[in-house]
Amino acid sequence: QVQLVESGGGLVQTGDSLRLSCAASGRSFSSYAMGWFRQAPGKEREFVAAVTWSGDITLHAVSVKGRFTISRDTDKNTVYLQMNSLKPEDTAAYYCAASSGLRRTPLTQTGRYDYWGQGTQVTVSS
Repeated sequence: QVQLVESGGGLVQTGDSLRLSCAASGRSFSSYAMGWFRQAPGKEREFVAAVTWSGDITLHAVSVKGRFTISRDTDKNTVYLQMNSLKPEDTAAYYCAASSGLRRTPLTQTGRYDYWGQGTQVTVSS
């Protein structure tokens, strides 16, 4: 069992930066791939970024590539999402997720993940 708690969301202006954190508790965190997804009102949850259990491979959605960076600190059991040059279209609830690897679907899909956090809201004003 893994528990995930996101933090760091807030209300910012276009062009600002935020860093989201996802603190994980439970055993074997270092063996889980981690992902960030977001969901805007009336829209489906969409992939933002993912990092493998080893941290040596990261994936970013095209819409955030070059602006967002996912990273993990295994010693702190925490995954981060650094978000720069924020735009109004980045406004959404952001969710952290953990994958044990038992589900053989791509890291870019929600079905890959076994555990989810409660989400943190990011609002970017124009």
